[in-house]
Amino acid sequence: MSSGGYMLGPSVRALLVDLGASVPAVLRRARLPEGLLAHGTVELPAAEYYALWQALADDLDDEILPVTIARVLTAEVFDPALFAALCSPSLGFAARRIAQYKRLIGPLRVEIEASGGSTRIELLWADEPPAVYALTELLFWVALARIGTRVEVRPLRLTAPVSQSQEVRDRYADYAGIPIAYGPSWSITFDDRDAERPFLTANERMWDSFEPDLRRRLADLDRASTTAELVHAALLKLLPAGAATTAAVAKELAVSPRTLQRRLQLEATAFQTILRTTRESLARHYLGSSAMTAAEIGYLLGYDDTTSFYRAFHDWTGQTPEAVRAVENRSKVDGVRT
Repeated sequence: MSSGGYMLGPSVRALLVDLGASVPAVLRRARLPEGLLAHGTVELPAAEYYALWQALADDLDDEILPVTIARVLTAEVFDPALFAALCSPSLGFAARRIAQYKRLIGPLRVEIEASGGSTRIELLWADEPPAVYALTELLFWVALARIGTRVEVRPLRLTAPVSQSQEVRDRYADYAGIPIAYGPSWSITFDDRDAERPFLTANERMWDSFEPDLRRRLADLDRASTTAELVHAALLKLLPAGAATTAAVAKELAVSPRTLQRRLQLEATAFQTILRTTRESLARHYLGSSAMTAAEIGYLLGYDDTTSFYRAFHDWTGQTPEAVRAVENRSKVDGVRT
């Protein structure tokens, strides 16, 4: 298993059938082998996994497909790692467990922040996912809370970097209890009273039977990851805090700065190279998927001032942030027209 792919288990076929989708038709649309889901668990590169999601959306032509999926979700169609989360005492426990083991399913990080009487869950991808997939991941948390508690739990806030018509916003609100607010991040926030509400599905004995295998798989994944990949993942977490230094990343990875530099040299790369490429990919992502200003993006990427960010961005691309954003916007408009 690699850190860059998404795992598809046998339950995916059951979910597609529950949705009324034609499995062969969806696979053909995604240009994937028709027998892909007939041989147990498989791993797909991010591009093929995203193509599968887009093909499903195109096949069903359902503008609120994430809601439809959330409504048909049952414990039986969860991946084993997520099914194990239902064994948790509460949504808060489940969130922390999923945050730890989510990498076993795909290159998606889960960040949890508990403060002020609420628990915020943010989803972070290395590559921008299709909106239909990202929204499904958000609504999964609502479904998980409701399946576990048998209570119609409603989040306090849902944010996503997508624009929706009022009709679509209302239809999402019908399910979640609140509309999805436009924002720079994919996040969902619950009242702590709901995050701590007991799961009726709690089963610590079953969790104890799941956890050793999950720990082993996570250890195997970490051993398979290159040092460069681990540095990239650490930078995604540390950059918004302004901690884009070798020392900070080394601390995050529990190694000395000297050891970190030596391992990168063995992989024929350097910390500054990874930092540059990470900053550039994040800058392009923010410019194409959010309304943040260049100053705000520069701050998130760890730059002390806007001038430094502009200078670095021009060195990467030969263009200004505004010029790249204009190209991204034109591409989206052209894509809609076609």
